[in-house]
Amino acid sequence: MKQILYAIASIAFFFLMLCFPKETLTGAREGLLLWFQIVLPTLLPFLIATNLLISTNSIFYISRLCGPLFQRLFCVSPNGSFAVLAGFLCGYPVGAKVTADMVKTNRITLTEGKYLLSFCNNTSPAFITGYIVMQNLKEETLMFPTLLILYLSPVLCSFIFRRWYHIRPRQTAFCKTQEKPLFFTFDILDHGILNAFETITKIGGYIILFSILFSFGKRLPSAVIFSLLEITNGIPCILSSISNIYASYTLVLALSSFGGICAIAQTKAMLGGTKLSIVFYTLEKLITAAVTSLLALSYIKIVL
Repeated sequence: MKQILYAIASIAFFFLMLCFPKETLTGAREGLLLWFQIVLPTLLPFLIATNLLISTNSIFYISRLCGPLFQRLFCVSPNGSFAVLAGFLCGYPVGAKVTADMVKTNRITLTEGKYLLSFCNNTSPAFITGYIVMQNLKEETLMFPTLLILYLSPVLCSFIFRRWYHIRPRQTAFCKTQEKPLFFTFDILDHGILNAFETITKIGGYIILFSILFSFGKRLPSAVIFSLLEITNGIPCILSSISNIYASYTLVLALSSFGGICAIAQTKAMLGGTKLSIVFYTLEKLITAAVTSLLALSYIKIVL
């Protein structure tokens, strides 16, 4: 049954592109520009750097530096602290990729990987400050509260998810003995660069695909529903469609916290070769988006 639905969806998408070539071209162009101008220069350096850190075992030093704090706050292993750091600072889907890579290399357990994935794959601070606040909300005073809400919600949810996965303090540990860094070689660099370009190309493909779908959705009266497809196109769509500041600000932050269906598809692509579940991840992001909505609405009611 699932294969039949996939086949029907693929055929429908093909004929939509034939019937609406203008929307297809517009969506593809916007998606490509978004990938080339924003995502590629923002994410590619981080992807190369994280590959090098993992391949050379240089996370040894980061684990020693960040491990004590994150072990107390999130109940993660020292290696897991690197996934937390990458997931909160680098943006979608770097947190998922780092988590999956460390599960595959036995640096963390599968259970800890599931727990980390539940809260450490988030919107980057650069995207929040530059795109959400300055370019779309256009209100500099919202910079700090927006950052606080979008980062406080996954932190709060981590306390819920650790009970879900039965994570206890000091329970998480290395799957194998912590290794000191290896010597840098150009073979490691080459592999890291190739892997990073493979990842960024996958991300670009998903962005273009969902930009085309969003372009089709804009023809419909209830286009705001299609904001769920992709956050970069969805955020301005919400702000232009909903004039009420309570509703628009809350929905923008909820969408940013959820990441959109495009971010879920990108995350799924990062989890290949592991037993990490995209279904549970999606449910956990919905819970986080709900918590974000409550925090955003509370802030508006109290301050604005």
